[in-house]
Amino acid sequence: MKIVIIKYNAGNIESVNNALNRLSVRAEITADPEKIKNADKVIFPGVGEASTTMAYLRKHKLDELIISLKQPVLGICLGLQLMCSHSEENDTDCLGIFNEKVKRFVPKHREEYITKIPHMGWNSISNLKSGIFSKEIENQYVYFVHSFYAGIGEHTSATCNYILPFSAALQKDNFYATQFHPEKSGLVGAKILENFINL
Repeated sequence: MKIVIIKYNAGNIESVNNALNRLSVRAEITADPEKIKNADKVIFPGVGEASTTMAYLRKHKLDELIISLKQPVLGICLGLQLMCSHSEENDTDCLGIFNEKVKRFVPKHREEYITKIPHMGWNSISNLKSGIFSKEIENQYVYFVHSFYAGIGEHTSATCNYILPFSAALQKDNFYATQFHPEKSGLVGAKILENFINL
């Protein structure tokens, strides 16, 4: 099986590759359009800022390529946000694979504390609907680091509650995405990656 991780100007690519290696899965990190198109599975990870990353994708025609893919594609963190229609981060039009819009968390002020942004740490996910989630993952904890979130919508395949309910994962056709980092989520994250590889 040929697994490709899309190489572009976003961090976190090596940690995803290392997580796959722990599952004895070998992936190629590449920006070569032919290699990406011919892969059995494609992973689109990312940590970074939406507008500069979208500009990079458009400049290198990776935006059109990602949208055109027919094999299973997994977006992670920024990858999920860029697969949505629009991000409030510098008012950025994104890939539009999912209809959901990406918004900035607004801290919630209470007498005893102010909710911290970014959302960083372990939270449980629920209402699982996507093929990358097996039954035992319901209400398990995964690792998040983000200041922006996709709202709940027609493509929500898992939810999390931090300040408000948001999409922990999205799925439409062959496109899957997680706001959390499966590569940093221990055995639960490893199971999610394994489920994606085995689709």
